[in-house]
Amino acid sequence: MAFAWKASGLTYNRYLAVAARVVRRSLKEDMRLQAERRGEMDLKFAKWENGKQGENKSLENANASAMAEHAGGSSQQ
Repeated sequence: MAFAWKASGLTYNRYLAVAARVVRRSLKEDMRLQAERRGEMDLKFAKWENGKQGENKSLENANASAMAEHAGGSSQQ
């Protein structure tokens, strides 16, 4: 028997994220706010070239700028 999350096409990490969000939303207001703050993440990445690390960039900012660039490029076609 397959796991329900696997059968529905979710990865295990996505399943855990959804489960954590459901638990945080079910808490009372004061505990929910504390739990939501713990659930926030700030991911950064750096591109390596010729064995040297480039500038660290926020994944959220990079995604937002890429989406804006893609939206602007698709409207010009």
